[in-house]
Amino acid sequence: MERISRRRAIALILIFSTILSLFAIRLFDLQIIETKGNTDNTATYTTLTTVRASRGDLLDRKGRVLVGNRASYNLVFNHYVIKSAKNSNDYLLRLYRKCQELGVDYLDHFPITKTRPFEYTIDEYNTAWRGYFQSFMRDRGLDSDISAPLLLERLRTRYKVPAECTEEEARAIIGMRYEFDLRGSVFTLSTYTFMEDVSDENMSAILELNTPGLMVESSTVREYHTTYGAHILGYVGGMDNDDWEIYKNKDYSMDAYIGQTGFEEAFEEYLHGTDGTRVDVVSRDGTIMAQYYANKYDKDHNLIGKKEPKAGNNVETTIDLDLQIATEDALASFMKDLTDPSVNTNVEGDGLDAEGAAAVVMDIKTGEILACASYPSFDLATMNQSWADIEADPLKPFFNRAFGAYYAPGSSYKMCTLIAAMENRNKKGEVILAPGEKIMDTGRLMIDGLDFHPSCLIYSGYGYTHRDIDASQALMVSCNVFFYTLGYRLSEKILDDTGKGLGLGEPTGIELTEKIGYRSNAESKKANYTGNNQRYTAGDRILSAIGQAENRFTPLQLCVYASTLANKGTRMKATFLNRVVSDDYRELIFENEPVIASKMKISDVTYETYMSGMRKVVKNDPTLTAYNGTAASYFGGPKDMLAEDGHWPKQDGVWPLKNDVMVYAKTGTAQHSSGGSDHAILVCFAKRKDAAEPEVAIAVFGEKAAHGGWLCPIAEDILEAYYEMESASDIFTYENKIG
Repeated sequence: MERISRRRAIALILIFSTILSLFAIRLFDLQIIETKGNTDNTATYTTLTTVRASRGDLLDRKGRVLVGNRASYNLVFNHYVIKSAKNSNDYLLRLYRKCQELGVDYLDHFPITKTRPFEYTIDEYNTAWRGYFQSFMRDRGLDSDISAPLLLERLRTRYKVPAECTEEEARAIIGMRYEFDLRGSVFTLSTYTFMEDVSDENMSAILELNTPGLMVESSTVREYHTTYGAHILGYVGGMDNDDWEIYKNKDYSMDAYIGQTGFEEAFEEYLHGTDGTRVDVVSRDGTIMAQYYANKYDKDHNLIGKKEPKAGNNVETTIDLDLQIATEDALASFMKDLTDPSVNTNVEGDGLDAEGAAAVVMDIKTGEILACASYPSFDLATMNQSWADIEADPLKPFFNRAFGAYYAPGSSYKMCTLIAAMENRNKKGEVILAPGEKIMDTGRLMIDGLDFHPSCLIYSGYGYTHRDIDASQALMVSCNVFFYTLGYRLSEKILDDTGKGLGLGEPTGIELTEKIGYRSNAESKKANYTGNNQRYTAGDRILSAIGQAENRFTPLQLCVYASTLANKGTRMKATFLNRVVSDDYRELIFENEPVIASKMKISDVTYETYMSGMRKVVKNDPTLTAYNGTAASYFGGPKDMLAEDGHWPKQDGVWPLKNDVMVYAKTGTAQHSSGGSDHAILVCFAKRKDAAEPEVAIAVFGEKAAHGGWLCPIAEDILEAYYEMESASDIFTYENKIG
């Protein structure tokens, strides 16, 4: 009996020892092998988190911040923790319902619409996200041709989504589980950012759910310090497929934000900075066991190296905020009055149908753009919320009229025609227009053998003519017959080459994307017409001479043109960039210098002729007493404040800079094919009376604004702001130094 009991005891001991051995082996596997040496009795998992680098600030020329950053908070999932939690679908369902209750959206990249009817949205994602989805489908044995509703049904079963969930709720859970699964298989994919820039109230409500793995990460978002400059400041956004092809080899993550328009896009390389990669080692319950920066794997698949975030550089632009404000306000005020029949009471109703306007201000000697405005505008800070309303606005506030559209220049082109005629000779070797030469205005162009007789506006409207006038007088009164005659004398090539030398139809050199426009020549005629209408004729050349035919230029190009006229043929590269400094403002990264884009020889006599003519546009010619310059009612001209009652635009008083500043101007009115009032153009430049040379150039354009002279009050306001700014800089030395 004792022998039997002893045998039973030995057998029990052996069985118990075997169980203990098996348990020890499994424990070693869990603690040593699966945890890679961590023996703290806790299973862990390693995730990567992209730590966003702060984007650099955008500054005006005086160092004032136009666009900066503010602190924000994102909600980020650690997929390992939420997948390890019991009843994870219940947590996700409560999270989705809370988002619905709060009315907030969340991020996911599952390429099926969030609401019925369910459809694929794969085309909205870049090649990398498409590749992840294809791998996801392939790894799970799912047919790539499966319909979106059927795929949701299959995944609903796979993920064991609760039966009580609606189809939209199931889609939400599947989308989140999809994000988690991707990060379990794609080791280089950063943690899942569930929600960005969460408000304090929403964050508090969501965190009360205690969703496993949902954490708060600090970040930054763009903050606009001004409501002005929307068309040039621009905005940032996520990458599409074309963007990803550009930036994937520049150390950008797929979910990085990049500049989409304006300065944000143009200066992306300076502003972006370098994101960091943080390694988080967490336990099943979300406890952080280790945290460090790394940027690559070694041969044993361990994360090594160090990649901390580095903030972007700050970009100082050429824009002066005070002048930008004055320019935009002047445009808005003018357009409001122009389209108000109780204010604009002109008998013909001209300009009441005006749609938009633009103005550009440039430093003549450097090419720096001091202000650039397009009307109507919008507020970048509320753009996303107002996007639908802005797009629906018939006046198209998103449309950048300053350098995103081109128009006929009208009579503002006439200085180009004058230079072409005075600086060149005909086939007989004779100067096309001799200095001081006069041309008789008979009301219509009458050339023997020419079956084309366009008339002067004063003749077709009132039956008068300008009689015998010279070039400067022709600019003053904008006599079409004078310039029709020059157009007839000129060759296509001479006129075209002169326009090119003055920057018309040429890239301005700005760092932003711009429309280039084109000059009226055989090439543009062929491109814009078909059949027999493609032939470039003498009639085209004649109309080109007054800025019609196929001449199409942006307001920015017209400002460069005005600056080049003031510079006696030296065209400066237009620029928005002043300098770039480090994120702490201690190091100068880049300083922009003025660049001459081209030089065209203009003789002294030609220069003096068009300068005299542009000055007479404002001041009149004492020998031509029957007529006034087209801007004589402005800029302190002889008709300033002498207009009859009912004249529009009304004046608030004699221009305050009348005795201090000299303005050289040319107005223009351009016909167009869209119906309604004519387009209006004004180019001008100015200098203080004690200055040796012109200092600032301005171009103003008004869509259907009827008359170029009507734009003068806008330029008056701009010049007042400019010279007030210059006077202040003479008194106070603004210190904006590195260090």
